[in-house]
Amino acid sequence: MTIEFDSPELKKEFEHQWQVISRGTVDLLPEDEFKAKVLRSIKENKPLRVKQGFDPTAPDIHLGHTVGIRKLKQFQDLGHKIILIVGDYTGLVGDPSGRSDTRPMLSYEELMQNSETYQKQFFKILDKSKTEVHYNGEWFKNMEFIKYMHLATKFTVARLLERDDFSKRFKNGIPISVHELFYPLMQAYDSVAIRADVELGATEQTFNLLAGRTIQEAYDMEPQCILTLPILVGIDGQRRMSKSLGNYIGIDEEPREMFGKAMSIPDEQIYHYFELATDVSLEKLQDIKAELAKTNVNPMVLKKKLGETLVDMYHSAGSGKAAREEFERIFSQKQLPDEIPEIDKDEIIKLELNPEAVYLVHLMTKTGLSKSNGEARKLIQGGGVSIDGEKIDDTDYELKVDRDMILKVGKRRFLKIKAN
Repeated sequence: MTIEFDSPELKKEFEHQWQVISRGTVDLLPEDEFKAKVLRSIKENKPLRVKQGFDPTAPDIHLGHTVGIRKLKQFQDLGHKIILIVGDYTGLVGDPSGRSDTRPMLSYEELMQNSETYQKQFFKILDKSKTEVHYNGEWFKNMEFIKYMHLATKFTVARLLERDDFSKRFKNGIPISVHELFYPLMQAYDSVAIRADVELGATEQTFNLLAGRTIQEAYDMEPQCILTLPILVGIDGQRRMSKSLGNYIGIDEEPREMFGKAMSIPDEQIYHYFELATDVSLEKLQDIKAELAKTNVNPMVLKKKLGETLVDMYHSAGSGKAAREEFERIFSQKQLPDEIPEIDKDEIIKLELNPEAVYLVHLMTKTGLSKSNGEARKLIQGGGVSIDGEKIDDTDYELKVDRDMILKVGKRRFLKIKAN
């Protein structure tokens, strides 16, 4: 596509916007149409309506979620209108993208509770005053059944079965519930309801995003363009970031925890984290890429810079430096953190535990060092639990609180147990 510009200023603005919009993306579809939309928006001084949907199926947002939110922020900084769709109704169905089975259905109450947390965390990144937020229950809740049937006529079963996840399940005889087939149509209708010009999503969302174009055209609407983003690999360096896999960095986590997790990212992921999860400039990204390409570079230097950057993004200024210094003190100099939570005998009794014979698994769970007894056992079995530097490998271990001691769980969690 050859773009003609009315003035040098228009060309400069377009090139700036396109450079920002295309940063870190996988696909911009259809690209010529997308460029035309951006150019028209600049010429007419009419912001694009840029949409992304989130199903509140888990209570917290991690860095993997922020890849899309940060791209929305870039659109917002360019002057475009951001529309967040909280999927209170699509969440009831559950997105089948990438699934090999039917998702368990959450209750509406669980979804709404999660959505409250989502909204607080969205606006750690986005400007709330410049963002529209809609629940798709606004249009689905009172939609008459005949309108659902009308929507269903716009898409064929053959088209739905083009999806890898559906086709694999169908071929392997794995059940596909009828309600799952409605998910792409519901997500697509969201784009009709809010008249989206652009929709963002991860690469696994491509089918759903393209379905939005089809459904918009069926409702006599100019089809949206789509922008897909890579999936952020978790800190294990192997699988997508996920709370259920435990390989995530939560944006509400304490600075010490965030920084420590960033230090465990594989070296080959450093650049991708800077590109997808931070706001560093394009020029700085090029510097980071060049630095990592050097044969004599120590990746830990850049990894610490990444950790500082991530912590400062979600906590007060200077928190990143403080977290780095504490990390170096604990791990490089083998010292303890400046501040360690404490518990004494009386507090142990209040937890309904016996300080004369405390079951370690129960102590870890009740003090928040593990999320459950099962996780506590796994941590012990994995060699991640020690008392005064001595590893504990017995999942039935009991301790007697007859002296002060330091309980360490994982790399960054400590508890001082006081005898007095």
